Amino acid sequence: MIKFVKFCLVAIVIVQSTMLQASLPQTGSEGVPLPSLSKMIKKVNPAVVNIATFSERQAQQNPLLNDPFFRRFFNIPDQPQQGDRPPQKRQQSAGSGVIVDADKGIVITNYHVIKNADEVRVSLTDNRHYSAEIVGTDPALDIAVLKIKAKNLTATEFGNSKILEVGDFVVAIGNPFGLGQTVTTGIVSALDRTGLGIEGYENFIQTDASINPGNSGGALVDLNGKLIGINTAIIAPAGGNVGIGFAIPVDMVKSSLDQILEGGEVKRGQIGVGIQDITVDLQIAFGLDNGQQGVLVTRVAKDSPADKAGMEADDIIVAVDGEKTTSVGKLKSQIGNRKVGDKVKVSIIRDGKNKTLKIKVGDPQDTAGVEGEIHKLLKGVRFENNSEGKGVTVVDLARNSVAAASGLRPGDIVVGANKIRVDDIKDLQKALRRNADSILFRVERGRSATYVVIN
Repeated sequence: MIKFVKFCLVAIVIVQSTMLQASLPQTGSEGVPLPSLSKMIKKVNPAVVNIATFSERQAQQNPLLNDPFFRRFFNIPDQPQQGDRPPQKRQQSAGSGVIVDADKGIVITNYHVIKNADEVRVSLTDNRHYSAEIVGTDPALDIAVLKIKAKNLTATEFGNSKILEVGDFVVAIGNPFGLGQTVTTGIVSALDRTGLGIEGYENFIQTDASINPGNSGGALVDLNGKLIGINTAIIAPAGGNVGIGFAIPVDMVKSSLDQILEGGEVKRGQIGVGIQDITVDLQIAFGLDNGQQGVLVTRVAKDSPADKAGMEADDIIVAVDGEKTTSVGKLKSQIGNRKVGDKVKVSIIRDGKNKTLKIKVGDPQDTAGVEGEIHKLLKGVRFENNSEGKGVTVVDLARNSVAAASGLRPGDIVVGANKIRVDDIKDLQKALRRNADSILFRVERGRSATYVVIN
């Protein structure tokens, strides 16, 4: 019996290794082939690159150096004459990237890897090095698209992140701690992770494959070597991997990539609704089944795509194009990854009855502020055009929002953003694109005017 079980286990290992396209480079002590991922890794590795960034920044100067007495006491030479540039230092950071188009030299990485870089350099596994052009970025998703002029490149093949299941085996490839190409394995630990506050649009794949600083922008592939995600973040209370890593699903990445290559920027469609997660209390209040998931519609903007399709406040959105909607974050990703003009089937529950609405996704400039996603620092803030003149009025503001903590108040009229005049929501949205990490508002508050900085 023991021999039979042993034989079955060996047979399973051989079959699985064949299905996973694994090579069998050596045999064990009993002459049994050992499974390996080396064949797949050799195929994918050349498509994963190391990224170095360089930037020139002014060196910080101690304010004591401005004190003449302090300088004389410690015999410090006089400061440079006014107008002279302070000393600068060259800074470097490292990350990873993935080649997705070998003919055109297109590389995907994280936005935070190349953010504020004056120079981006891509290194291949064969030791070739190239300066990269930044084609476009999507800070809300944390994606950047680069281009290098090189021949004989290897690109990854896109997989399908929508068919992933918890327990599927995955492989992470990147450049942790600047060590160079490194491969780690694990499984899909969870799907549809949202509400982490990492990015504006979150629908992460969670994995226990080791992801460390420097892995950002690298590849998460399945056992066939197909790209299913871009490694982005970790939860690391001790500063290193603890088995909780996050990757952006490749379907979301591809949506941004296509828009950047077509028009140089990403425009996320919106349907014009205010939304919130379904809590236990809301389940009871709306008479929903115990455990019912979905998103509650709190407001429908007049003349918005949702309004034209017949959506109403108090509707419960449960699916988009047949894919379950489990949270506000999931719905934002489901709609935000659609192009303006796309049509979607939105399944809702209204008064206990199921219904499907066909909605044409609208331009975010026409519905901006309704879903609160015109900037990642403005979550919990809702704007409307000032009905009494020029500017944009803060009509709703969550108490625990970053904007509220920074001093923004309901009723404030924003007349300027990032030193650009704001007459309406379209102006506001254009001004906010200038800076993804901070906002300078000029607001009119009663009879006075003030500035509010949000970062």
